[in-house]
Amino acid sequence: MADVRVPAGPGLGHALDISSTTPVPFTRLVRVELRKTYDTRAGFWLLATIGFLVLLTEGIVLAVTTVQDEAMMFGDFVAAAAFVTSVLLPVLGIMLVTSEWTQRTAMVTFALEPRRPLVILAKAVVGVILTLATIAMAIVVGLVCNLLYGAIQGNIDWTFGWAGFFGFLVTQIFAMLGGFALATLFLNTAAAIVVFFVYRWVLPGLIALGSALMAWFERVAPWIDFQSAQGPLYDMSLNGDEWGHLVVSGVIWLVLPLAIGIRRVLRAEVK
Repeated sequence: MADVRVPAGPGLGHALDISSTTPVPFTRLVRVELRKTYDTRAGFWLLATIGFLVLLTEGIVLAVTTVQDEAMMFGDFVAAAAFVTSVLLPVLGIMLVTSEWTQRTAMVTFALEPRRPLVILAKAVVGVILTLATIAMAIVVGLVCNLLYGAIQGNIDWTFGWAGFFGFLVTQIFAMLGGFALATLFLNTAAAIVVFFVYRWVLPGLIALGSALMAWFERVAPWIDFQSAQGPLYDMSLNGDEWGHLVVSGVIWLVLPLAIGIRRVLRAEVK
C-alpha cells in the first residue's frame, strides 16, 4: 500500500491521507480475535481446562452410574458436561475482552483497527463460535460415554430431549454473554470474574431469602432473577408470564450491563 501524503499547512509538514485505504474486513477481525484466544498462555490453558474438566466430569459420571447401576441416557451425559461449560464459558467471555486491557495490547489493537464497535462485535462473534464449539464437544463426549455405558450395562438409551436443545444453546450463549458484559463493564479480569460468580451463585440465594421473608419481594423476584427465568428454556415450556420474566430480567442483568460496558470501551482512554 503506497503512502499518499498531502500538505498539512504552512510549517506543519505533511499528513498521511488514508481516506482511500481499504478497511480491514470484518472476517479478518474475527480470525484475529479467534487466534488470540489460544495464542496466549492464559487463553490456551482456559480452553484446555474446559476440555479437561468436561472429560473428567463425564468420566466420573460414567464410573459412578455404572457402579451404582443407575439408569442413564444420552441427554444425561450431555447435561453433566453442560453444567461444567456453563461455569467456565463466562470466564471465556470475560477474557475475550479483559485480556486486551490487563495485558496492555488494546493500544495495538485499536491503533491497527480504530473502529472499536467492530472489534467488540468480532470478540462477541468469537465468543459465540467458541460456545458452539464447546457445546459440540459436550455432545460428542456425551455420545462416547453413552456408548461406553451401553457396552458396560448391556442397554443403551439415546433419549436426548431435542425439544429443549434450542433452550440449551440459548442458555449457554447467555452464560458466555453474561461474562462478556461484565468484562466490558469492568475491563479487569479479576473484578469481572468475582462479580460474575457473586451474581451467579450468591445473588439467587439472596433473592430466595428475600422472597421467603417479604411477601411483596416474592412478587418482584421473578422479574429480577435472570437465573431462574432461564429454567423453562431447558424444555421450552415458557408461558406468557415466564417470557416476561425472561425478557425483563435479561434486560436488567444482560442488556444494560452490556450497553454500559460497550459505551465505556468506546470512550475509554487506551494506555
